[in-house]
Amino acid sequence: MERHKKSAIILGATGLTGSTLLQLLLEDSRYETIKLFSRKPVNISSDKIEEHLGDVLDLGHFKPVFKADEVFCCIGTTKSKTPDRELYRKIDFGIPVEAARMCKANGIDTFMVISAMGADPNSTIFYNRVKGEMEDAVLKMGISKTYILQPSLISGPREERRPGEWLAKQLFKVLNVFMVGPLKKYRSIHPKEIAICMLKLANGEEASGRITSDEIKIIASHD
Repeated sequence: MERHKKSAIILGATGLTGSTLLQLLLEDSRYETIKLFSRKPVNISSDKIEEHLGDVLDLGHFKPVFKADEVFCCIGTTKSKTPDRELYRKIDFGIPVEAARMCKANGIDTFMVISAMGADPNSTIFYNRVKGEMEDAVLKMGISKTYILQPSLISGPREERRPGEWLAKQLFKVLNVFMVGPLKKYRSIHPKEIAICMLKLANGEEASGRITSDEIKIIASHD
């Protein structure tokens, strides 16, 4: 008996991790449809891809077509890229929470979102607090398979220039060697490790909840 071919939604498929995840899904025979919701096209030709272009800050207007087996939310911004705090919150809190809400409404039982190490709703640091509040709001939706990934600094090349982040990545190349034991979770992480982990979580039996950076690496490395 032929297994059910799955469909997936990616939010943020033009980003560093989202684009990596897209390539993995395109190569994965378990998936026949990949729906992309974004402001701009990915410029990849595939019968699997179904693009829905529009304002993802107003994600609700996509609700009628926001249907799939799994949703991968890879959208996120940074302080340097989005210095306006109100806009930052709309992106890093508003989009994931609205996506989770639509999952609940449309009967999608697998939702995962990339957060960040240091996310804490009680943090005095605005950016960490927003991530923490997002995590809590997503978990309160009660989606049966909810995974919140908390990576450390994500390595790999980006399209836009981020001098501070570039410097941090060079530093982490040296520091990673010395981060052992409890410090392992602070090692920088490659976007492919995150993407592989997301795919394995979606197709495995891992318990729902928060996945720390070192746990992401372990899950990604398992055969």
